Amino acid sequence: MAPASPSARSAATPGPATRPRNRRQLIVDAAGRVFSERGYHTASMEEVAAAVGITAAALYRHFPNKYALFAECADVMVDGLVAALDEVPAGAALTDVLTAVTRITVAHRASGGVYRWEARYLGREDRRRLAAKFGRLVGRVDEAVQREHPLPDGRLRATAALGAIGSVTMHRTSIAGRRAEELLLASALRVAASGPAADRPGARPVELPARPVPRTRREEILAASVPLFARNGFASVTNEQIAEAVGLTPSALYRHYPGKTDILAAACLQAAGLLAQGVERSLREVTGPHDAVVALAATYVAYSFEHTALNSVAEAELAGLPAGPRRPVVLAQRKHIAVWERQLRLARPELDPRQARVLVHAGFGVVVEAGRRLRWRDSPDRRETVTALVVAALGL
Repeated sequence: MAPASPSARSAATPGPATRPRNRRQLIVDAAGRVFSERGYHTASMEEVAAAVGITAAALYRHFPNKYALFAECADVMVDGLVAALDEVPAGAALTDVLTAVTRITVAHRASGGVYRWEARYLGREDRRRLAAKFGRLVGRVDEAVQREHPLPDGRLRATAALGAIGSVTMHRTSIAGRRAEELLLASALRVAASGPAADRPGARPVELPARPVPRTRREEILAASVPLFARNGFASVTNEQIAEAVGLTPSALYRHYPGKTDILAAACLQAAGLLAQGVERSLREVTGPHDAVVALAATYVAYSFEHTALNSVAEAELAGLPAGPRRPVVLAQRKHIAVWERQLRLARPELDPRQARVLVHAGFGVVVEAGRRLRWRDSPDRRETVTALVVAALGL
């Protein structure tokens, strides 16, 4: 047999693997998923590298540290949203504008959770740049809202509509992408068209249980830690800062909590307990599923305004808890969602369980973004306004 020619031998022998041209994008996509699932402070560069199928050393050739990678992840999705809207003609219908936003958001659902942490972990300049991009996005939606629904609080409604859409990045309910797009688009359109709260039947005033007055050193530590976690992010707060806030030495903290993570777990459980008590009170005198859903919405709005820091910590930092301490908090959250799901399906029998859960989370997203827009400045009128937006998001 004649020896193979040099060209044949080169074709049969595999050469060194070539680096894909879009490796940086692959890294950012994988990092977004890891950050969303694990939380910023628990995610590692090694996990991201493994998700891409490269070594950590190769990852560091693209990004010098975790912060740089996180900052780019935060930019990528909002850049995609802005680019999608740039392709929508000026003066286009609100449906076309929100459809573009919904498609991009659902397509990047797995990585969109990075926005839970951007305000805590991005530096000032990066936050300012990202806020400007979001401002452009909201402005474009607001133009379409004002053109079709020239009602008061147009920008608030635009922001809340985006909150309904963005909510899909914050939970894992399994639902087909096309069906998710349909549900979220319809929800956002209802929010955008929502009239003044005075035009809707109001919920009864909500009286939530107050946070317990700290009476022990352990309770004082918890009360002092929550605003620190909310303002600076759990990972950035030190034991020294917590100890100083309550007049202790850092070593003395360990007599009350084994570690900082245990303080976070206690905060998350306290948040879940306060909300559960509020829900129990709000449902005592309702006369039907529609009233029950309205009462649930009013309760969640009141809770979010009254316990903003606590709720912010519980929502944003839960992913960073180890599995053991996280489990009872997750179970409490699931129980809360189940109450909403049951009442919403009674009020809207055409919904299946997954559709109902997606809409419930859309309502939560409305509260988050509307509350941020209002800077969480509490008043009865603002509670009524946001409650009306939640009810619209749910389709009641």
